[in-house]
Amino acid sequence: MTTEKTIAQTLSQTLGSFAAGPVQPHQRMKDFVCCSLFDWASVGLAGVREPVSEVARKTALDMSSGAGEATLIGGEMATPAMAALANGAISHALDYDDTHFGHIGHPSVAVIPAALALSEAEGVSGQSFVEALAVGLETACRIGAWLGRPHYEAGFHQTGTSGAFGATVAAGRVLGLNAAEMAEALSLTATRAAGLKSQFGTMGKPLNAGFAAEVGVVSAMLARAGGSSTSLAIEGPQGFGPTHKGMADASALDGLGESWLFPAISYKFHACCHGLHAMLEATRSLMEQGLDASSIEAVAIHTHPRWMSVCNQPEPQTGLEAKFSFRLTAAMMLSGMDTGALDVYSVETCQRPDLVALRDRVEVIADDSLVDTVARITVKTGGGSVTATHDILSEMTAEDARDRLRQKSAMLLGAASSDALFEAVMTLDGQASVSELSALLGGA
Repeated sequence: MTTEKTIAQTLSQTLGSFAAGPVQPHQRMKDFVCCSLFDWASVGLAGVREPVSEVARKTALDMSSGAGEATLIGGEMATPAMAALANGAISHALDYDDTHFGHIGHPSVAVIPAALALSEAEGVSGQSFVEALAVGLETACRIGAWLGRPHYEAGFHQTGTSGAFGATVAAGRVLGLNAAEMAEALSLTATRAAGLKSQFGTMGKPLNAGFAAEVGVVSAMLARAGGSSTSLAIEGPQGFGPTHKGMADASALDGLGESWLFPAISYKFHACCHGLHAMLEATRSLMEQGLDASSIEAVAIHTHPRWMSVCNQPEPQTGLEAKFSFRLTAAMMLSGMDTGALDVYSVETCQRPDLVALRDRVEVIADDSLVDTVARITVKTGGGSVTATHDILSEMTAEDARDRLRQKSAMLLGAASSDALFEAVMTLDGQASVSELSALLGGA
């Protein structure tokens, strides 16, 4: 067997050829790349004052020694690698960014900061930047699906692991790596990609996103400089997949470059645990039908058993606990509160007598007949009962996504800032550089 044939059969080579080759994403893919970029930027600007964001920014500035070519969210410049690290952490600080359930993680917070930092430093066009995002986000989803749930259940945070591979090809695309160089960059990433679920609830979780983005920048730059690695670093006997409990889905790379997985992305329209979102969307549909909270006698929520140990705080006492409570968030939505607003998750909300009374009429039921992206809510009133079911994987049109993301962004940033950001993102294809977007991110 020739060396060329061996290399051609590796995941690094397959992904490298895809990432370096002609990119022809369909319109839906392009639309959702831009939707995610807009959402990422909005959430990043909203999270710039979080403690982890301050830590990441200070570290990036200290390590850049006062010089840099890439904008930090909130202002000032750092080296591309340090800007990628800081912006990845900042954009995940609120945990309000997009989620892909095939990837089993948050792809945008790893991929976008890497591509943006190098796009600014290299002076590439808006179109080239968007193309880099397309290949990076798709690669993150493909690797995430290939690693699969066993990888996640073993304790690995796929935002940090799968995300690092996506960040690498996005960075490599910006740098103009050829297929062979891209494969080397991915193989180098295999020895650095990391992230543990044990960090959840600490600064380590958003920093995992930052680490993934930084790995992408550095691996791509090493490959451009001539760095090399074993061609079997991802799937070989001692490669990333086997040593990280991965390789669950051998078909995950089928149709690469022809079909696109990323548009199945799920956006957070509620500032709480994603496990609550199916229930909240079902409840929202009932409210849109004119349900009156004052007439509610009882509420039954059916959800997959896995969420019972994740977001079923029965009597939350703090704002953070409220973000993990089926009963209270259902009561909030039924009472007309905006569950997308950051400040409604508070001690005051937890103690409001009317909400507590309604919360105590809510029953949460584990139902293994439902998949973990689906919830069903039944509300009993004096006049009978109404039921709604929602799957957060239900296909959303790009127009609907844009409309709801604009509402979310305006709530986070204010209408004027949100509108300016939306215009900058949606016109990137025709811009000579990413400077307008970078300026808006730096002006917080």
